[in-house]
Amino acid sequence: MNVLSAPERRSLVSGLAADDPALRDRLTERLRSVEQRLQERTALTADPRLASLVGHLVATGGKRLRPLLVLLGAEFGDPGSRGVIDAAVLAELVHVSSLYHDDVIDDADTRHGADSANARWGNRRAVFAGDWLLAQAARMACELGPHAVRVNAEAADRLVHGQTLELLGPGPGTAPLDHYFQVTAGKSASLIALSLRLGAIQAGAPEAHTDVLTEYGEQLGLAFQISDDLLDISSPASALGKEPGMDVVAGVPSLPVLLALAGDDPDDGELRALIAAEPAAGTRRHHRALELLRNSAALASAGAMMDERLALARTALSALPRTPALRVLDALCDFVAHRTG
Repeated sequence: MNVLSAPERRSLVSGLAADDPALRDRLTERLRSVEQRLQERTALTADPRLASLVGHLVATGGKRLRPLLVLLGAEFGDPGSRGVIDAAVLAELVHVSSLYHDDVIDDADTRHGADSANARWGNRRAVFAGDWLLAQAARMACELGPHAVRVNAEAADRLVHGQTLELLGPGPGTAPLDHYFQVTAGKSASLIALSLRLGAIQAGAPEAHTDVLTEYGEQLGLAFQISDDLLDISSPASALGKEPGMDVVAGVPSLPVLLALAGDDPDDGELRALIAAEPAAGTRRHHRALELLRNSAALASAGAMMDERLALARTALSALPRTPALRVLDALCDFVAHRTG
C-alpha cells in the first residue's frame, strides 16, 4: 500500500467530511494532535537505536485510518473528552505493531514504499519492535482506565489469534474460505472495531451506539481486507508502491486466489496451475497469472463479497442518529469500495 503524506491524509478527511466544515476542521486538528502524540510515544526510549527501530513504520506514515475511526466513534459522545487523543494513538500503536509482525511472517521487503523493518534490521529486531509497540499500547490502555484495558486486551487477543491461524493454515474440517474469514476477522476487523469502540467508550457514548459502531467496524474491517486483496491484483505498481500480484508470488491465500483455486471452470485450469506453482516475481508466469486473475470470475466474486460486507456495515449505521459523523462513516464505505491504493 502506498504511503499518504500529512497533506494527503488531510485530503482524505476533507473528502469524507466535505459537507461539514466544522467536523472536517475538528478532525483535521485532532489528527494533528494524534500525530504529535504518536511521535512522542515512540520516542520514549532513551536508546536512539531502539527509537529508530520502533519509530520506523510510524515515520513512513499511512492513512491513519484507525485514529480517524477513534475520533469518529467519539463524535457519538463528547468528542472533547479526556483521553480521546490517547485512545487514537493506542489504536495506531496496536496496528503498527501488527505490521512489524506481518512483515516478518510474510518475509516482506517493503512497507509503505520504504524498507520494511525486518529487511533493514533483521527479523528478531523487527519482532521485538512490534512487541515494544504492543506493550506501549497496553501502558496507554492502563492510563485510560479499565474499559480501555479490557477492549485493548480483547483486540490484542483476536489479533494474535488471527496471525497464528494464518501461520497454521486451515485446521481439520475447516474450509479454506472459512479459514480466510477467521484470519481476516482477527487480523483486520478486530482493529477497525477496536478503534470505533474505544473512541465511543472514551467519549461516553451510549452503550447501544457503541455496540452498533463495533458491528459496523467488524464489517468494514472485513471489507477493507478484501479491498486490499483486490488492489494487489487490479492496481498498478505506481498506486501500490510495490509490484502487483505479490500475494500470488508469496503464496498468500488472498480471497481472489482462494476463489480461483476453488473454482471448477475448465478455462481457469491454467490460472490454478500458475497459482499452485507460486511463480517468481517479475517472471512471465507471474505476469500471466496476474492477467488471468484480472479477467477471472474469482475477482468479480471477491468484489461481490466485499460489497456484501459494506452493505452490512451500512445496515448497522441505520441504527445511529443521523449526524455529520454518521455521514462520514457512510462515506468510508464508498472509500473502501473505490480505493486505488
